[in-house]
Amino acid sequence: MDYGFFRAAAASVGLKVADPAFNAEQIITAASQAEAKDAKLVVFPELCVTGYTCGDLFFQESLLTAALRQTERIAKETSGLNMIIAVGLPVKKDGALYNAAAVLFKGKIMALVPKTFIPNYSEFYERRHFSPASSLARNEVFYFSDKNPAVPFGTNILVCPEGSSAKIAFEICEDLWAPNPPSTSHALNGANIVANLSASNEIIGKAEYRRLLTNAASARLLSAYIYADSSQDESSQDMVFAGHNLISENGKILSQSELFQSQMIFADIDLALLEAERAKTTSFGQAQAAAQDKGSYLEIPVHLKESDYDKTPLFFRNVDARPFVPNNNEKRDERCKEVIALQAQGLAKRLRHIKAKSAVIGLSGGLDSTLALLVTCRAFDLCKLDRKGILAVTMPGFGTTDRTYQNALSLAKEAGVSLKEVSIAAAVRQHFNDIGQDESVRDVTYENSQARERTQILMDLANKSGGIVIGTGDLSELALGWCTYNGDHMSMYGVNSSIPKTLVRHLVEWEAESAQSQKFKEALLDVLNTPVSPELLPPTDGQISQKTEELVGPYELHDFFLYNVVRYGFAPSKIYFLASKAFAKPRLETDKESGGKTENAAPTFSKAEIKKWLKTFYSRFFSQQFKRSCMPDGAKVGTVSLSPRGDWRMPSDASCALWLSEIDELL
Repeated sequence: MDYGFFRAAAASVGLKVADPAFNAEQIITAASQAEAKDAKLVVFPELCVTGYTCGDLFFQESLLTAALRQTERIAKETSGLNMIIAVGLPVKKDGALYNAAAVLFKGKIMALVPKTFIPNYSEFYERRHFSPASSLARNEVFYFSDKNPAVPFGTNILVCPEGSSAKIAFEICEDLWAPNPPSTSHALNGANIVANLSASNEIIGKAEYRRLLTNAASARLLSAYIYADSSQDESSQDMVFAGHNLISENGKILSQSELFQSQMIFADIDLALLEAERAKTTSFGQAQAAAQDKGSYLEIPVHLKESDYDKTPLFFRNVDARPFVPNNNEKRDERCKEVIALQAQGLAKRLRHIKAKSAVIGLSGGLDSTLALLVTCRAFDLCKLDRKGILAVTMPGFGTTDRTYQNALSLAKEAGVSLKEVSIAAAVRQHFNDIGQDESVRDVTYENSQARERTQILMDLANKSGGIVIGTGDLSELALGWCTYNGDHMSMYGVNSSIPKTLVRHLVEWEAESAQSQKFKEALLDVLNTPVSPELLPPTDGQISQKTEELVGPYELHDFFLYNVVRYGFAPSKIYFLASKAFAKPRLETDKESGGKTENAAPTFSKAEIKKWLKTFYSRFFSQQFKRSCMPDGAKVGTVSLSPRGDWRMPSDASCALWLSEIDELL
């Protein structure tokens, strides 16, 4: 099963300028190596059959004829490969010379795509030799020889593997750098993979700009972008080439080569992800409908044998175990700074709008309420309000441990906020007596009565002070419905409502590193080391007896599920497959954009565990929608949000049977 993935490669090969026979040999060898790794598409550089730096030798009939013959040879000698091959060569037609990409498959030359924009500035003088694609009529054909049939020749061409959602278009080098690249038209006519055959010389700063361009193109077009660059063997006279190959997808680099290494790179492009993004981004569909050349493209079908990712040992794609948290330490710090700023600004706006000078927080000594306190302090600072207007309320109950209680006291003191302690034991016992609840029965009523009593206290204190109750529940809890309806489920503004649990931890850790006092830092770090718990059941020997992740499952997995369900709408089978890759074993991961390696300390889970908790996630996600349908306002800070007013509109009574049955069928 391919799970919607399509494996592609970009190859810089060793070559000799003006030696098509030698270059063809290198291309054939590289194509075989790519096919051995199950690539379905391999893209070679611009004019790779002859070399890009031939200069006026492009006017030599011998070179042009040899280029045609060697391209035919490449097609013939790769006829047994299960892959599409794109090579660059010069082609003369009707007295004009074109810089073209030849698309080869199973021994046949399927299409020729000429370069649209011809650079003629600085070190480039291509217009001396080549004509732009605009010199051609819209539909042309080219004959390589009497033995070969007519080959479609033009820019409006898509290669479409049967049985796959891939639609592949081609452009050449400068086309990417132009203000109106051909890839825009390609994407609006269905292309989700754009291959660029390039010969981009290297100067200081150009590699970073090239990364920016390919990422931007793939993001703007909601596509994959494959950039195959000429190797250092093209270096001649005043130009140096470095073979900087890139594969980007939806604004992210999946793979890139090191400069001057003549590397072949691979990536597994997620076509299902791109399809989901296009479906969700309605402006893309509007642009498609308005495209002037709509319906003018020639679609060329090819029959590729499907990859089986369940069996192949290779997987050329990094699957983030923590999609909400950057792997790179520097980027993680930047993310934390930005997220907390967004949370604080959202709350500050609400405080200014209602002219509130007071805020009430239930401070348990746990992760979520700690983050809410930190954010509220920042919001008060933004509004130039005295932090004493923040009332932190600790409400010890039947399950409160001394550890969380003491942490709550320390946090309030060190943050410089007001503190109030209200024990809920007597009030809850009175309530038990009123409703006929036996205190020895530790059921859901026993637990939820405590949560609702705490919320009542907070709401009434907010009324007394003319302030608002700050919600502490996070995105992960909302997804699982792990909150008491009209208990901790309710507030007047939920600052953590779009922060997943895996990110909450890093935000608190980031704040600890910049804490102004050692005592504040120590309290924050102890909160981080405390097991996540609602503390509604009595402690065992003074220790927390009720650990959330033992009851509903690991948040590492649930956040991974949440991201892929809501962000991309992936099927359970694909999420299970991805999770089995992401949580297989500890590993060093490479940040594709910076090249820096960072330790991924995500835990490991067996496939049985993943399946078990995936079923739990879907069951709870569907059954608990009614809580999300009436959730309070809260700042959206990321691409995944469950607000019923913005990002997630789901019926509260939808059946989950379809998804659960798919999980049951998993091996």
